[in-house]
Amino acid sequence: MTHDKVETNIGLMTILVIAVLSLGGLAEIIPLFFLKSTTEPVAGLKPYTALQLEGRDIYIREGCVGCHSQMIRPLRAETARYGHYSVAGEFVYEHPFLWGSKRTGPDLARVGGRYSDEWHRLHLINPRDVVPESNMPAYPWLAEKELSGQNTATKMRRLQILGVPYSADDVASASKNVQGKTELDALVAYLQVLGTQVKGQ
Repeated sequence: MTHDKVETNIGLMTILVIAVLSLGGLAEIIPLFFLKSTTEPVAGLKPYTALQLEGRDIYIREGCVGCHSQMIRPLRAETARYGHYSVAGEFVYEHPFLWGSKRTGPDLARVGGRYSDEWHRLHLINPRDVVPESNMPAYPWLAEKELSGQNTATKMRRLQILGVPYSADDVASASKNVQGKTELDALVAYLQVLGTQVKGQ
């Protein structure tokens, strides 16, 4: 097969490009499935509680990942500002990953415990009350809407299928553990756990 044949036949060229990209992609991706550091959770990693799981879903629904990444790169400027760089084992129970790539706001991978619950509440209801220069939108309705817990157990069962180690007790008590809580409570609970289980890695 000469170069002329490949370069003048767009169909053949397309097939060969796809084949080369597929083989290259597989050569990079397949080994990751056999590395412990990418497939096993870091020591101390626990699945989200029912309230934290609901908070994560609110985080996704409200589009927070559009402005906040959750992945600290192993660069000095990043680790000095945000903390230890992210490692694959801390995302084993994440479905889907919320790494993000845009930082209109700061990275939140290690935000858990950095501020009080009350600070987060004020910040979410009206960000400018605590950060005057913030361009983040306000989310006051989160404080008004209560969680029903109707689908929480179902979410946990689906995550069990994907390998998240929820116990039968976790699933059975899921609805009860979120009832009477607001969406704001759930989102704050989620934010307060981010990065706390892997500090010192």
